[in-house]
Amino acid sequence: MASGLKSSTLELLKRFNRAFPQFYEQFVSSEIQLQNLRLAYRLYKTRRAVIELKPEGSKSALHFAYRNQSFLLSDIFGVLAAYGLTIHGLSLYGQIRPPMLVFIKLLVSRGSKALTEKTAENVCRAIREALGGRFEVEEMLAVEFNLDTGLEQVQTEFYVDPVFHLPALMIEADNQPGLFYKVMYAIWQEDLLVVNANLLVWRGRTRLILYLLGPNESLIPEYLGHKIADGVRQRLLDK
Repeated sequence: MASGLKSSTLELLKRFNRAFPQFYEQFVSSEIQLQNLRLAYRLYKTRRAVIELKPEGSKSALHFAYRNQSFLLSDIFGVLAAYGLTIHGLSLYGQIRPPMLVFIKLLVSRGSKALTEKTAENVCRAIREALGGRFEVEEMLAVEFNLDTGLEQVQTEFYVDPVFHLPALMIEADNQPGLFYKVMYAIWQEDLLVVNANLLVWRGRTRLILYLLGPNESLIPEYLGHKIADGVRQRLLDK
């Protein structure tokens, strides 16, 4: 827990953190906890999704905060794919109790460079329009990609994480354009809510570990989890 804070801020942070999984306070830095609390306050004041893209070294950092819903990641990654952005890093922290907020940071680039100010503005606007149902992600993507083409060499595995005590789905596939969008679209079709995520890109392969809640924000029993893993794999392989 962060030191040097007012006792009132510490108490507010403790109450805020109770909505996250048990591991959140233990494994997430105090700096990120405070940042998420500030983003939650902005959400409360504006009643609008927080969407920001700022330079971070040779890349750009997308910060996003909103109420978690199964279609969110499909929309966000669809917009990023439509703009031809490369994803280098992903951190995601979602609450498992009301108000069910989610806080996302994505490191992205275009042509191995940070985004220009104009491109960043356009990407943020497109994400907001997609969330409002005014930007047809699939229509724009269809111009760039053949969305009917399945992914190559897909592996999926469901398990209950012994540290985080949450259902987890591991998805691994060969790198290809539109990969993240296709994965998140499959997750949306299964009506799953992602509350934490780990990303590893290595030797032409991408591995995503997604910690999940099921339909109606419920825990996923193991027998159903294995069916979901098979279903997601089939969706991603289908041509």
